[in-house]
Amino acid sequence: MKTRSMLASSMRWVLALAVVLVSGGGAFAQDDRLPAHLPPAAMGGFFAIFVVIFLAMYVYMALAIQTIATKTNTENPWLAWIPIINLVLLLNIAKKPIWWFILFLIPLVGIVVAIVVWMGVAEARGKPNWWGILLIVPLIGLIVPGYLAWSD
Repeated sequence: MKTRSMLASSMRWVLALAVVLVSGGGAFAQDDRLPAHLPPAAMGGFFAIFVVIFLAMYVYMALAIQTIATKTNTENPWLAWIPIINLVLLLNIAKKPIWWFILFLIPLVGIVVAIVVWMGVAEARGKPNWWGILLIVPLIGLIVPGYLAWSD
């Protein structure tokens, strides 16, 4: 009799545990929705990566423009580090009029003016002017300023 009551008691505990697990099964299921804290964290990570890449590209371009200005004996090569004024420095290197700065601000015209200015920069460095046209090719356009700055 004692064994029978112990077995019945054990069965009650197993059934109670099964009821709890089955009814709480939804709590243990995987949720397809993202947690509320994930999108801001993902955006913060993306923003941090974007800032690092932007700063690296800014330093690369400033160093390239400063080196080009130094090699072409243009006054004030340190202007390459000032964000908007570096366009004026590029215009001085390419020997284009300063008022072309206004053309940089016009959306589609700015692209054409940038190509013409970089063609002038290439000529000032003694390279073929078609190097300025390569500026619009996506990955090659990143190489052009470095090539014009640090090639012999």
